[in-house]
Amino acid sequence: MGFLASRIRKEQFNPHVIGIFTNPFYFSRRGLFLAMTTLGKELQGKLLDVGCGTKPYEQYLSVTQYVGLEIDTERSRTTSKADVFYDGNKFPFGRDEFDSLIANEVFEHVFNPEEFLTEVNRVLKLGGKLLVTVPFVWDEHEQPHDYARYTSFGLQHILEQHGFEIVKHQKSVNDIRVLFQLFNEYIYKKTYVHNVILRQFLNTLFISPFTLLGLFIYWIFPSNDDLYLDNIVLARKVKNV
Repeated sequence: MGFLASRIRKEQFNPHVIGIFTNPFYFSRRGLFLAMTTLGKELQGKLLDVGCGTKPYEQYLSVTQYVGLEIDTERSRTTSKADVFYDGNKFPFGRDEFDSLIANEVFEHVFNPEEFLTEVNRVLKLGGKLLVTVPFVWDEHEQPHDYARYTSFGLQHILEQHGFEIVKHQKSVNDIRVLFQLFNEYIYKKTYVHNVILRQFLNTLFISPFTLLGLFIYWIFPSNDDLYLDNIVLARKVKNV
């Protein structure tokens, strides 16, 4: 039972076959994993992971030092793998301290995006790489701390305003799987129970059939760059702000 629970936890961020039957967010998490591990190869040196959580992608990145940063709350102190905690405003690091920075599914929770990106720019070295992922089509989550959705154009504009140029921009899950993921999420929230075993049983019973169906038919339908789950952007710092 311990092995199974451990495997299911691993499938939450890096879902494979088991994740089809256990992860209600299979399409979203699979898309993010592929993007993070592909574009993550561009990151190097000393890396800062802002809003690191459990550092789910650390083992897949070849950097010399990995520093996790989280806002200082009772929950983050007990559930995250952060190395450093802060007040949610000024990063507790010096200027030009990092070669790379990740903000994975964090930016939508930032109520002060201008100040946040100013801090990102400050701690990154000139020429340093920023990898940011942010949802475009998604429900409100981690309420009440969910503040924004960004189009690809809005995200590019605000990054360029803060001293970054776009190196690569991907739209994750830009096809019919968007609809299956949203439907699965709807079912998940409407059948959610606190008992972990029962919740997993309900996920497998009611959600995995739609995941399988989405996997089978998305090859038939054309992609749609106007409707997608996540923006994934690799940017380079080109000036101080």
